[in-house]
Amino acid sequence: MMKPARREIEILARGACVQADQVLLCRNRKHGNVYLPGGHVDWGEDSKRALAREWREELGVSCRVGRFLGVVEQAYRARRGRTCEISLVFEVVCPKISPRRNPDSAEARLEFAWAPLEALQRTGLLPRAMANNLPAWCAASDAAAARWCGYLR
Repeated sequence: MMKPARREIEILARGACVQADQVLLCRNRKHGNVYLPGGHVDWGEDSKRALAREWREELGVSCRVGRFLGVVEQAYRARRGRTCEISLVFEVVCPKISPRRNPDSAEARLEFAWAPLEALQRTGLLPRAMANNLPAWCAASDAAAARWCGYLR
């Protein structure tokens, strides 16, 4: 018997830390998926606070969460069935890390690496809409440039 489909939307806060035209990416060691650092927003938690918390948990360093860059909505089939996510993307400033060296992970399941912002389509960054739109979001100088991107597969 098949399990009934989940009927919830996951809210994620993701951080774009850009230094010297490089953006920090996170990779799950077991599954290989690549995404911007960050994670789930807990019930009743502000998305900027959630991102700062996730950053401390994953990288072991504090960051400053800056301006809102954009949002990506996606639905896809995952190992546990159909998943729906809304990723809120913010600029992140973290002087304790540098693109001269990949930062250490505070969680064994993750690894971090810098990638050229203009070459994100070749990194495997998910969702693809994030890889396609993040360079323009980061380059825009005002909040009016923030955009929504939907991606369904």
